Amino acid sequence: MKGKIAIDRELCKGCTYCIISCPKGVIAVEGNFNSKGFFPAFPKDMKRCTGCALCAEMCPEIAIAVWREQPPAKKKAQKGG
Repeated sequence: MKGKIAIDRELCKGCTYCIISCPKGVIAVEGNFNSKGFFPAFPKDMKRCTGCALCAEMCPEIAIAVWREQPPAKKKAQKGG
């Protein structure tokens, strides 16, 4: 299953909990300050994201949103009459 994350760089305080908790290494720290003077996290390799949401669960600032792609619905077999 594929996932996608969005990190609000203005809410992020650069604690790195999301980086530590991500089993796929999707997240890194930016090299530029946000308006509060922190180096925020950002998704560096979104292709690897599974949507597990561990990063969002660990974020004390609730700065991470997670989405999962739903697999295509399977077609039901039609009964002939």
